[in-house]
Amino acid sequence: MNVLIIEDEKPAARRLSRLLLELEIEVSTMLHSVEESLAWFQENPHPDLIFLDIQLSDGLSFEIFDEIEVKSAIIFTTAYDEYALQAFKLNSIDYLLKPIDEEELESAVKKYQNFKPENRKIPIDFNDIKKLLVNPLEREYKKRFTARVGQHLKIINADEVECFYSENKGTYAATSDGRNYLLDTTLEQLEEELEPQTFFRVSRKFYVNINHIGDIISYTNSRLQIKLNRFDEHEVIVSRERVRDFKLWLE
Repeated sequence: MNVLIIEDEKPAARRLSRLLLELEIEVSTMLHSVEESLAWFQENPHPDLIFLDIQLSDGLSFEIFDEIEVKSAIIFTTAYDEYALQAFKLNSIDYLLKPIDEEELESAVKKYQNFKPENRKIPIDFNDIKKLLVNPLEREYKKRFTARVGQHLKIINADEVECFYSENKGTYAATSDGRNYLLDTTLEQLEEELEPQTFFRVSRKFYVNINHIGDIISYTNSRLQIKLNRFDEHEVIVSRERVRDFKLWLE
């Protein structure tokens, strides 16, 4: 299998290459920008499979395909959550949400290997996806959640939640009054329900509310530590793979 990675974060590209090697898939080439990719495609045959980051250092990766006809299967790697996932589902394209999980990567590769279209011409409307990313459709997000407290149901307003976090296979809402409530949901389900300008998934364990961040501190291995106003039961760490997108989200 001839595999190409297009990813502007070189550590992320190297990590993805290592994960693929564990699946006995060797990456032939790694590219890091729109400009570099355009030059490469003009001189080389198209690979069987492309792992494609959406946001590159010099623009959206879709710009590559404004000039190049896609002749490869594509698996998107993305730090976008809500709107991108809607677009991918509509276009039946596979995607991996960063930081990439080993099991999800293996599943995506197996899906490609089982599908493998003969003509390999993938009907992707990049313009439609780009519109969803650049000018997202307005939608309603959850403003309230409920949690069972004894025989009662507690109503929790989203703006009162400092963070959502997972622990021991449960998902909790930590509120500004210092309480933690067990919810009947998962962090994955919350991805489709939380306002992305207010909540950001800083790691596989935590979603934080920008309005309750008290301090942000440099941490080991190029990570960041978040101090929330009340929540202090666990360290809230921005994973290294999400630091850049977290900083962009803060702006």
